[in-house]
Amino acid sequence: MTAMPATDRAGLSRAERRKAETRREIIDAAFACFAERGYHATGIADIAARLGMGHGTFYRYFENKRDIVEHVITDLVERILGALGAENAPEAVDTLEDYRQQSARIGEALASIFGSDLRMPRLLLEAPGIDQAMSDRMLELFDTTAQFTAAYLDHGVRLGYLRADLDVRATAHAINGMILGSVLAALRDPDPERQHRLGAAIRAVMYDGIAAR
Repeated sequence: MTAMPATDRAGLSRAERRKAETRREIIDAAFACFAERGYHATGIADIAARLGMGHGTFYRYFENKRDIVEHVITDLVERILGALGAENAPEAVDTLEDYRQQSARIGEALASIFGSDLRMPRLLLEAPGIDQAMSDRMLELFDTTAQFTAAYLDHGVRLGYLRADLDVRATAHAINGMILGSVLAALRDPDPERQHRLGAAIRAVMYDGIAAR
């Protein structure tokens, strides 16, 4: 009888767990190389050398360095969407005060996502210049996040705690522009206290401008 592979608490075999760890190590090494050299100046050899592995090992996990960026962007989108569920979903609140608290939670979640590795916002800056397909994907990402923000605003308008004459679509883009600005500001000054104050300032602008009178 063939023995079943040993598994961990997540149900992964040792081989599967090791494969996942190696993928993560490759991604981290690629990030380091991108930060030091820039995406276009980084070669597979640089990433492999940083890990002390051969090119063949790299290609068992990723097709090329662009495949890594695609994976990272997909992971980022999933983490952002994960922060917008449950108590942070658009329909989860009914009053302006609840919306204030919800916005603060979302802001903290996004700050944690982007602040956990400052190479992420750097990659977002460089990604549109990788190629046209990646540029299009980044524009789609910004449009998708604007649609999510618009859903929160539309919910508030319908329930009456946001202005009835609010231009939901344009306001969503304006709010996301402020959020993106705060992410980029963290590249210059990643101090958590400063980011907290910046987030509070963004919410103050939001509420003063869009709350129902």
